[in-house]
Amino acid sequence: MDVISGLVMGLSLSAASGFRIFIPFLILSIASLAGWTDALKSSEWIATYPAMIIFGFLSLLEIIGYYCPWIDNMLDLISTPVSIITGTVLASSVMIESDPFSKWVLAILLGGGVALNIQLLTVKARALSSVFSNGKGNQIIASIEIISSIIISILAIVISPLAVILSSSIVYLIYLKIVKQDNVKKT
Repeated sequence: MDVISGLVMGLSLSAASGFRIFIPFLILSIASLAGWTDALKSSEWIATYPAMIIFGFLSLLEIIGYYCPWIDNMLDLISTPVSIITGTVLASSVMIESDPFSKWVLAILLGGGVALNIQLLTVKARALSSVFSNGKGNQIIASIEIISSIIISILAIVISPLAVILSSSIVYLIYLKIVKQDNVKKT
């Protein structure tokens, strides 16, 4: 894998972690253990069975939590700052080792930034859903986030450029929906 491929895969996984924190780690761990990717040159700990089990358990807890009314909004408070960390770790774990300083600067700015921006967008969508549907629409948002995280994570490993295009498209659609709801709220 070259530098650009590692960067694109890292950004894609970071985008997926903006939707769900632990699903990209789980999918990356499974893919690495199955030999589908050798991207984890500097983060071999992700490609271990204990890590895969822990990521699976945490993914399950996260999914269940986002289907519980009002707990989902509490989880958003926790996952917003955590998304910066997970986006950074995911991006750095698949980037080619060149200059460590450059690698970490890119991982923090791009990986953490992408994850944070997607997380903030989904927080806004869930907040609007809570206001307009009394929380009943939040399960739909949770489902979209889970499916998006799974598909983008898989595509990040298989066809990274397509994962970037898909995540950008989903973000744009969410943004349009939020703008529409904001306009309705203002009138």
